[in-house]
Amino acid sequence: PSSGDGAEPGAPRERRRRRGRARARTEALLHTLKRSRRVKANDRERNRMHHLNAALDELRSVLPTFPDDTKLTKIETLRLAYNYIWALSETLRLA
Repeated sequence: PSSGDGAEPGAPRERRRRRGRARARTEALLHTLKRSRRVKANDRERNRMHHLNAALDELRSVLPTFPDDTKLTKIETLRLAYNYIWALSETLRLA
C-alpha cells in the first residue's frame, strides 16, 4: 500500500530546504526588520507624494484660473486640465 507521496516505504525522506538566506530569527530581530521595512516604505511613499505634488504644482502653473491666486485642489486641477485640453482640442477640430 502506497502512502500517496510517491516515495517507497523504506526510502529516506528528502529534507526540505529553506529558500534564500532564511534562518531562524529572534523576536527582537524580527521587530527590528519590520520597523526598518516600515521606515523604508514610509520614505518611498513620502517621496512619491512629493513628486506627485510637484507635478500638480507644475500643471497648476499652466492652467488658466480666475482669480490667479486661487490654489486648486488635486481633483480640481485634474478636472480643469481635462476640460482645458478638451476645449483646446475642440477649437483645433473646428478650425
